[in-house]
Amino acid sequence: MPHTGPHAAGHDTGPGPGPAPGATGAAGSPAGQRGVQYRYHRELFPALHDWERTERSIVEFTSEEGPAGPGDGGLLGLDQMGHFGPQGCDLVAEAVIAHGAGPLDVCELGSGFGGALRYTVDRITAGGLRVRRAHGVDLVPEHCAVSRSINRAQGRAEVSDICASATAVPLPGASLDVVWVTGSMPHFPAPGEVLREAGRLLRPGGLLVLTEEVSLTPGGEEPSEAFRVTHPRGVFFTTPLADRLRDLERAGFTDVVHDDVTRWAVAWLTDRLKVVRVFRGSVAGIYGAASADLIRDTLDAARTEFLAARLSPALITARRA
Repeated sequence: MPHTGPHAAGHDTGPGPGPAPGATGAAGSPAGQRGVQYRYHRELFPALHDWERTERSIVEFTSEEGPAGPGDGGLLGLDQMGHFGPQGCDLVAEAVIAHGAGPLDVCELGSGFGGALRYTVDRITAGGLRVRRAHGVDLVPEHCAVSRSINRAQGRAEVSDICASATAVPLPGASLDVVWVTGSMPHFPAPGEVLREAGRLLRPGGLLVLTEEVSLTPGGEEPSEAFRVTHPRGVFFTTPLADRLRDLERAGFTDVVHDDVTRWAVAWLTDRLKVVRVFRGSVAGIYGAASADLIRDTLDAARTEFLAARLSPALITARRA
């Protein structure tokens, strides 16, 4: 999250900060959200729309290549893996491995540039489960284009990108074993509808995994106005925890487990902020100075809300009845 995602073949040479192609409609509608999410993530990570150059810069800095390197687990993860970074994806992979069985047909809703999906699939595979097919679903065409380009470059035939709303995924019902969301829940204006769609997609007994980064409030209160400077309304939506649990039940889920990860999240964001600050020059060289500062401020704002108990970071797992 920041969580983001990419799109169609080749380099993105589309518009700059203006609305994404075809993005019209109310801000809360899928058409309106395409433009809103595109503009926000384009401002945050413009360098990722020229991902080959960005990847070369990361390789030069980290001397790492391959699936566990810059394309997924390295500095590129500052964008592609949300506030929780690769460790948040590890939480998802561990839940899927504990669920067991395989081969698996899986899907990430709100997959952005696809970094979290690719990383999580690799972790699941390393844990001994075969992923037969992995679908990334993202609303923004530009995000899907970048992700497809990266998937082709890495030879990931098992990964596909679907440009669609997370409330209307063009896949058959009861066709998936696992659906997950790594940090994108706050980008969904209608999270209850997203959960219902996840329930439709899952086979009976299928697993849902959510990393709730900046999407849940302990009660009905709003995060602070300082938080909204880096997490603007209309781009980030929050939901009371009680409403999330109610929506899961209404979507047909059972065995819901809510794991409050506040202490872990505060410690992890503290470490991420240290890295961003220590290597600020390198991050700025890769993403640009404005993006480097916005990454830092975004992570710091989330950490502040966790400490003040205005946001409740969590890992939620549930099974399709």
